[in-house]
Amino acid sequence: MYIPPKFKITDDEVNIQMIDLYSFATLFSQHHGAPFATHLPLILGEDHASLYGHFARQNPQWEDIAGQTVLAVFQGPHCYISPSWYETDQAVPTWNYVTVHVFGEVELVEHGSELTKHLNDLVLKYEAPDSMYRLDNADPEFIGGMTKGVQGFKINITKIEGKAKLSQNHPIHRQQLVIEQLKKSKNSDEQQIASLMKSNLLTGRVDPALSK
Repeated sequence: MYIPPKFKITDDEVNIQMIDLYSFATLFSQHHGAPFATHLPLILGEDHASLYGHFARQNPQWEDIAGQTVLAVFQGPHCYISPSWYETDQAVPTWNYVTVHVFGEVELVEHGSELTKHLNDLVLKYEAPDSMYRLDNADPEFIGGMTKGVQGFKINITKIEGKAKLSQNHPIHRQQLVIEQLKKSKNSDEQQIASLMKSNLLTGRVDPALSK
């Protein structure tokens, strides 16, 4: 990913937070010599050195993915930035966004305790705190039948790149003008970008928690 120095996320913890908050990723690999992508949730391992996920077995991407170095893209909020918001008309439109790219080598996870743990972690992450649903409360035979339809995998992470393009290449007063315009919008992405821009201005650090 092309990352000018002003936009590079240098704090590893910010990248980890982004992966956790925007965990519905796009996973790219090569399939029969051509690029192939699947949109799916990916969960960080406890040591932050791996990502876990699963494919529907009917999805052919898993068939030749073992051993490949793949790219997972975690897309955060993004929005259009109008030059009409600036104090000058000598400007052009742009787009602000936050994203994290994760590279790693794929290892297939066969049916067993590792796959079961991944599926349980996935349910616990997305179910509401007061939800009564638990995967391990379901009938074991039913769950066993369902898991036969998926192929688990693990991505052993080799590199993480984060980019936060939040108008840092513009003067502070112009960034403040953009924030004020974005705050007027009812669009959630624009509201989130405004919050991230404000946190970056105040602390010099992007705080992903403010985008939720």
